[in-house]
Amino acid sequence: MSNGQPLTAICPGSYDPVTNGHLDIIRRSARIFDRVVVAVIREPRHKQPLFSVEDRVSFIAEAVAELPNVGVEVFAELVVDFARRFGARTMVKGLRAISDFEWEFQMHHLNRKLAPEIETLYLMASPQYSFLSSSGVKEIASFGGGADVLVDLVPPSVAERFVQLYPVPRPGAPVSPEE
Repeated sequence: MSNGQPLTAICPGSYDPVTNGHLDIIRRSARIFDRVVVAVIREPRHKQPLFSVEDRVSFIAEAVAELPNVGVEVFAELVVDFARRFGARTMVKGLRAISDFEWEFQMHHLNRKLAPEIETLYLMASPQYSFLSSSGVKEIASFGGGADVLVDLVPPSVAERFVQLYPVPRPGAPVSPEE
């Protein structure tokens, strides 16, 4: 606690869908901060979500239900404005590899320009999740990775939804023009 106020952090992202790697970062954040707000962007500008914002929020809320200091909220504004609205002085982001760092480095400097009072805390991905991405999970699911594979990558509700979305695996692209 600082000045009698709970120490609040936000964990922003598109979470399309939430993965076990995201949940690892959220759980670890919940051990550091008094309150964690998982900030789900309503309409990401850099990608088209597969899941509705309602689904993305529901998947996360179900997965973090056992964490009393974690909430889930939707935002459609600058992330620093969202942080200010919730009294958060820290944004927590996960880093898997150098490629994540390059993007986050740019975003950090833009956010610092807009809100120098808000810090960004980077947590390194746990080794078992260092390869895991939402886009990779969507690719696996669309090409037939069943619930038995997906359950190690995403919460059960997300794995079940993928099985509903892709009951029959999508055929792959031809290897050569002759196929």
